This record gives sequence, structure tokens and C-alpha cells, in this order.
Amino acid sequence: MKLKGKNVLITAGAQGIGEAITRHFIEGGANVAIHYFSSSKSAKELVKDATSKGQEAISLSGDLTKEEDAISLVRNAVSHLGGIDILVNNAGSLVARNLLGDIETDFWHKVMDVNLTSMMFVTRAAIEHLAKNENSSVVNLASLAGRKGGHPGSLAYATSKGAILTFTRALATELGGKGIRVNAVAPGLILGTSFHDTHTTKESAQATIAGIPIGKAGNAADVARAVCYLASEYDGFITGATLDINGGVYNM
Repeated sequence: MKLKGKNVLITAGAQGIGEAITRHFIEGGANVAIHYFSSSKSAKELVKDATSKGQEAISLSGDLTKEEDAISLVRNAVSHLGGIDILVNNAGSLVARNLLGDIETDFWHKVMDVNLTSMMFVTRAAIEHLAKNENSSVVNLASLAGRKGGHPGSLAYATSKGAILTFTRALATELGGKGIRVNAVAPGLILGTSFHDTHTTKESAQATIAGIPIGKAGNAADVARAVCYLASEYDGFITGATLDINGGVYNM
């Protein structure tokens, strides 16, 4: 019951890994502000689920690559929930696969904005609210690609996710004195999500699984449990860390 009554803002919290994260927080008794970009139906269903359990919930849309949308998201979440204890920065996308020679400048900036700049916008807007609590937590969604470089065509994505690992460590140092812990999770192959349904072929997934020591791909719930664990260690000693969720592919 560590999450009971806590106020949580989850970006891209209505589909894929984000939806699983939101559901785990709801099951833990938290109040949730669910950001979505296009998954309005799922977001409304999650709100209905939370309110049916007597918890506060709101769904909020926005393009987080726009600073004004990020600021508005945080402001509206705080207005409805009464504050923020936990921020989960889940929004992000591969966008498309392009080798370096095919990457256009606009594409590069788009990937960086979707994965990294949007995270900075939301986190910057949320800091003053997180700092009002004795113990607050930020969990950022990175990727195994940020560790290993990803598959061919994911250069921009992998670079942005690698930057999130550094962003996490730097922010943990900066915000530690305010009682805010900052950690990340780095998922590997997580099947059953629109991300891999869109960007990973069945053949590629099978080849990847063949190299996973545990012999299987992960699922969204695997990531959600890790996020909730990091978020709920309120007065703990874990900050600036990245929890790898990949079946043993990367274990440094």
C-alpha cells in the first residue's frame, strides 16, 4: 500500500507500456493524471477504472514537444490532484528507422524533441511541485538501445535514449537536496506493444529472443512493476540509477 493516496503524473500513460504503468499505479491505490496524445478512449477507460475504486483521476491531452503543452499538462494535473508526488516520463518514440546517411535534419530534431526535450519540459515544470513533498520521485523511460546502440536504423532513437540515462544521473545529483529521487528503467525487447508491432518484424523479434539468456521477450507488466518499485521507495537510497529490464542481454 505504499502508493495509496500518492499523486502520479504519467506521460503517454494510455497505451503500451504507459498503460501498464498507469494500471499498476491504480491497483496500488494512487491518484493518477494520465497524459495521452492520441489514445483518448483508453485514457478515459483508465480514468473510469480509477474513479470506480474511489481514487482521483484525470486524462489530459497534449503535444509535449511544445513547451506550453508541457506546462499546461503539469498545471492541470496539479490542479485536479492537488499536487504531484511521482512523475513518470514515459512519452517517446522511435518515429522511424533511418541509417545515418538517410537522416534528414528535421527527422533528427523530431526524434530528440519527442524523446528528450519533451522530458525536460515536463520535468522542469513539475520540479516546484515535487519539491513541496518530503519525498518525491521521478522515473524516466530509457531503453536498452541507449545502452547498446540499438538495431540498424535506430541511431537517432538510441542516441536520445542514451542521453536520458545521463539526464537521469545529472538530475538525481541536482535534485537530491530537494528530496527528489530520479531513476530510470531501460527495457529491452517488450512485445505486445504498438512500438514493436510497428517497428519490429517477427523475424527480428525471433532473432533477438534467441540471444536473450532468459529465453523470452518481456511484456509491459515487467516494466510497470519496476517503475512502481522505483517510484515507491520514498525515503530510500536509490537515485541516479537505471534498472535494466532485458532478460540478461545487457548486465553491466
